[in-house]
Amino acid sequence: MTSEPTSQLEPQPEPQPEAEPQPETDAEPETGLPEPLRITDPTVMRALAHPVRMGLIELFGVHATLTATQASDALGESPANCAFHLRTLAKYGFVEEAGGGRGRERPWRATRKSLHITFRSADQESEQARVAAGAFEQVWSDRFFARMRDAFVTRGWSPEWEEAVGSTQVLSFLTPDELRGMRAEINAIISRHAIERQADPSKRPPGAVPVEMVHVAFPRLDLAASLAAAAAAVAGDVGGDTAEDTGEGGKLDEADGPEELV
Repeated sequence: MTSEPTSQLEPQPEPQPEAEPQPETDAEPETGLPEPLRITDPTVMRALAHPVRMGLIELFGVHATLTATQASDALGESPANCAFHLRTLAKYGFVEEAGGGRGRERPWRATRKSLHITFRSADQESEQARVAAGAFEQVWSDRFFARMRDAFVTRGWSPEWEEAVGSTQVLSFLTPDELRGMRAEINAIISRHAIERQADPSKRPPGAVPVEMVHVAFPRLDLAASLAAAAAAVAGDVGGDTAEDTGEGGKLDEADGPEELV
């Protein structure tokens, strides 16, 4: 799936960020995933919140190096536009020149083996940062859910894959600690199959293709509010009128009952 065409727009220079992303730290012990890159600079957030740049970062997840021409073929963008966005990602420290080639045939490589980004509300000290983080989440979720919807609507995979693919939606009742533990267990399973094979093509068995797995977990605050309101209503009824009380006389008026269908 390609991103929305932007090649007709004249690329505008991006402002220089006040701080570039920090180098990757050690892996998280419980999952094996890289320590999340915590981005707090709104300028860096805005730099990532672009469909073409997100598409480029995704391509580097399966390609060791990429040229602007190769990225153009994969994303359906012009080579000039891809070259511009590669340079922008390089300015913010996400990619670098791999050496060799000239112009749009110059290869680029990611500066990290994998990119695990998180935006914590506690890290967003300004309204500008919160708006920028929201813009990034909007672009990312739009890309992912559109891609997932198209995949399941078209179902262009083979019968063998038909038996393997699927999605699960579950509503559970958990505490924050329980949810953290569950996510750690799921991430540990995914990392055993993802990290090594992503970095080393020789580890991929015959017939293996890129498979996207996204685990999303979030509190349903709307349902929580509904449950709280229902509980409050029940508590307010304790010791009061019963469901059959109508005030005067304590009996239901026949006129209040359901009408009979003729």
